[in-house]
Amino acid sequence: MLSIVLKYNYFKNELFGQGKVQLLLQVSRNISIKQDEEYQYLEKSKTPTMHFQPSLPRLPIPKLEDTCKRYLNAQRPLLSKDQLETTATYVNQFLANDGIRLHKELIAKDAKNRHTSYICEPWFDMYLRDRKPLPINYNPFIVLEPAANPEYNIQLVKATNLLLSSLRFMKSLRENVLRPEIFYLNPQTSTNNIFHTVTRLLPPKFSWYGAYLFKAFPLDMSQYHNLFNTTRLPKLEKDEIYENEFGRHIIVMRKGHFYCFDVMDENGYIYEPNAIAYCLRSILEDNISASEYPIGILTTADRNLWASMRTHLSQINNQETLQKIDSAVFMMILDDINVGTDYNKLIQTYLHGDGTNRWFDKSFSLIVTQDGYAGVNFEHSWGDGVAVLRFLQDVKKDMTEQPKFCHNDISYLRKGTIEVKKLAFNVDAKIQNAINIQKEEFKECVEKLSIDHMIFNEFGKNKCKKFGVSPDAIMQLAFQLALYYQTNCAVPTYESCSTAAFKHGRTETLRSCTVETKRACEIMVQKNSNVSLSELKNVIISCSELHTKLSKEAVMGQGFDRHLFALKKIWEQSNTPMPAIFEDPAYNNINNNILSTSTLSDPAICAGGFGPVVKNGYGIGYMIQNERLGAIVTSYKSNCNATEYVKCLEEAFKNIHRIIAYGE
Repeated sequence: MLSIVLKYNYFKNELFGQGKVQLLLQVSRNISIKQDEEYQYLEKSKTPTMHFQPSLPRLPIPKLEDTCKRYLNAQRPLLSKDQLETTATYVNQFLANDGIRLHKELIAKDAKNRHTSYICEPWFDMYLRDRKPLPINYNPFIVLEPAANPEYNIQLVKATNLLLSSLRFMKSLRENVLRPEIFYLNPQTSTNNIFHTVTRLLPPKFSWYGAYLFKAFPLDMSQYHNLFNTTRLPKLEKDEIYENEFGRHIIVMRKGHFYCFDVMDENGYIYEPNAIAYCLRSILEDNISASEYPIGILTTADRNLWASMRTHLSQINNQETLQKIDSAVFMMILDDINVGTDYNKLIQTYLHGDGTNRWFDKSFSLIVTQDGYAGVNFEHSWGDGVAVLRFLQDVKKDMTEQPKFCHNDISYLRKGTIEVKKLAFNVDAKIQNAINIQKEEFKECVEKLSIDHMIFNEFGKNKCKKFGVSPDAIMQLAFQLALYYQTNCAVPTYESCSTAAFKHGRTETLRSCTVETKRACEIMVQKNSNVSLSELKNVIISCSELHTKLSKEAVMGQGFDRHLFALKKIWEQSNTPMPAIFEDPAYNNINNNILSTSTLSDPAICAGGFGPVVKNGYGIGYMIQNERLGAIVTSYKSNCNATEYVKCLEEAFKNIHRIIAYGE
């Protein structure tokens, strides 16, 4: 054995030299890795990805009586006594007349479309008909935690591994070997071989029921295919979702320019790491200046305007280039920006940037900064955060545990067979003018935003559970209390809740502003309150108990927002007068969500958020971790001050913590 080692070292050092041997080993590794099934797939689940999909339960349509009762309860903290009486009259009229007819029509329509949910089509329609620009108004962002080893945060290394892990996820999904998404009531069930064996052997049309017996709940995965090769196409009045799963290339954007190269061969095999890294390095080393007329800025425009401009682009011989973008597996953005330790700069980069190096229509864009932050900005109409979060969790885990490219490999990159093509747009005076105008308009829009964040390290999920309160309820109470410190009033509040436990479920609204939270806030803002800490702690516990009840109802599709939304859509297709419940100012008010909130609580995520959904409100993306709580807050400067709100939020957390820790 020793003689073999000595002969190898002599061969390596004397005949080839260290560098050439390293290169030979790299080439050998790349050849074998391309043929290696483990390289091609993120995982190969024994239970097919869509095994549970046929037997998923259908999203229930709530009883009309329950919806009306929940709606009135949500209005109680928002309306005066007289206003509530008026609204109650309209609700009772609806419950006795129009509501019965509309509800029957909705049930009949749902019965004819058993392959989907009652909310799916109108929810898609709502997104695709809205003419507001996508960035800030709709597209959320999520940023991954940087790698612990700085060498894996080098932009080229991060971009290569991010791209490869994303492709491995896609191949596993498409070939039905990605692990099904399942919520386990008991986390230990996920490693129970009996559970997996039993449910795998059951026919798909019965498999969900088998999982249910183990208190495991498979989730809907119908949105996942929209992650890849998908683009939202701007059309006049209503956009379209375009999908072309045959695309084998990606589009890389840098400095507003577009680059294209294949990431898979004609047989669907993912190219080896150094071939892909070489392509990315050639783009990063392109010394070209920023595009004078960055076409991507047009995706920040009003949808009708962008639809008109895109039609014109096609007419001046850009159809092939647009098709390349639309059919790409996904978009990768390489930003020449260093975020450093400026967290607000990180938020701005991933929420909107300056618009010149973005294509907001793509299902998602992987964005990598010069200092190696990585995350996504994603278009929202095709799906919800559940699918994107699962994708990012798996990709982050794969990049961390099985990185396919490291900084040492950079020195041995050699040109392979993949060709990088730079895509050039033909632009005329009309397009040039539109770009110049849109750059200024988007700049003005961005400058109107107020963005800030906070991290609260004094307590988190663990202490909340110790104190006997729901961590999410505490977060929502803090959001209410912070606004009380600012404006001393209760406001319409939206908490997004996934209904992915049902076939083609989307989301339901959890109305976290309640009579109980209003009472708690009113007491806590009174500096000379006669209520003892013990009594106030019981008030907070009551808030938590009601919040938990509302959470369970929302998860089970038993809110009121989606039901009323669907009933209103049914009315819009009739020729009858609008029901008084929808004409009531209270209905418009409760849907003007001053506080719009959504959580992304996962250790793999360092930031996530979205823009304000109304002009006079706050967009709040928040996290709940074991030992800390955090929030990213956005608003429009003319109406709200995110920085001021964040200061009030910190004070709210301190006050709540002081109360719930009493007696411990």
